[in-house]
Amino acid sequence: MVNREKVEVLVSVIIPAYGCAKTIRQAIDSALVQDVALEVLVLNDGSPDDLDAVMEAYCGEPRIRYLKNEKNLGAAATRNRGVLLARGTYVAFLDADDWWERDKLKKQLVKMEEEQVVLCATARELVTPDGEKTGRVIGVRECVTYRMLLLHNCINCSSVLIKTEVAREFPMQHEDSHEDYIAWLGILKKYRRVAAVNEPLLKYRLTSGGKSGNKIKSAGMTYRAYRYAGFSVASSGILFCAYALNGVWKYGKAYLQGIGDKTKRA
Repeated sequence: MVNREKVEVLVSVIIPAYGCAKTIRQAIDSALVQDVALEVLVLNDGSPDDLDAVMEAYCGEPRIRYLKNEKNLGAAATRNRGVLLARGTYVAFLDADDWWERDKLKKQLVKMEEEQVVLCATARELVTPDGEKTGRVIGVRECVTYRMLLLHNCINCSSVLIKTEVAREFPMQHEDSHEDYIAWLGILKKYRRVAAVNEPLLKYRLTSGGKSGNKIKSAGMTYRAYRYAGFSVASSGILFCAYALNGVWKYGKAYLQGIGDKTKRA
C-alpha cells in the first residue's frame, strides 16, 4: 500500500469529475507533469460513466487521491470539499475537460512570490470539444484589481492557483450563478489585487453544455453574481452592461486573432 502521508505537497490540484471519462486523463496527466511537489484530488461527483475504470490506471500513483461524493453535489460544492481536504499550501483548480502546459504551476508560483499576492491566474487558449487548437487566445492583464474584475471576469477557474487558506476563506457558493466569479470578487475586495501570467498555459475546451456555453443563460448568471455579491438591482444592471461590452470585445479580439493565424499558415 502506498504511504501517502510521506508525499510532499506544495500544491493540491482539485479536479471535480462528472461525465468526464473521455477527457479526464489529459487533465490529470497535465497536472502530474508539473515540476512542483503536488497531489491531485479527483472527486467523483456521482459520475454516470466508467470513470472508475479510467482511474484504475492511476491506482499506483502516490500523488493521486481518488475520492467519491456520497451524493451529487455540483462543481462548486465539490471544489469546496477538495479545498477542505487539500494538504498543499496552495490549491489549483482544474476542470476535467481542460489541461495545462507543463510549466504552468512553476511560473505561477514565481509570479506569486514576486508580486506577493494570494492568487494567480493565466491566459488561456481555446480548443474545440475534440481538443483541437483554434488559434484563439484569451489574454489577461498581469495585475488584476477589484475595479477591473467588476467589469470583466478575466480569471478563469481552471487557470487559478490560490493560497489554500484564502480558498477556504472564500468558498464557492450559489451554483445557479457564476460561483467562481463571486469568490474572486470577494477575494479582490479584501486583498485589492491579484496577479496573472499572460501566457496561454491553460487549454480551455469549448463545450455547449457548460455554463458559459449558453451565452443567454450565462448572462443571467452574471447578473445574479452581482446581486449575490451585494449590489443593488440598478448597480447590477449597470455592471452587467459593462461586462457584456467587455465580453464582446474579448471574444471578438480572440476570433480575429484566430483568423489572422490561419491566414499566416495558409
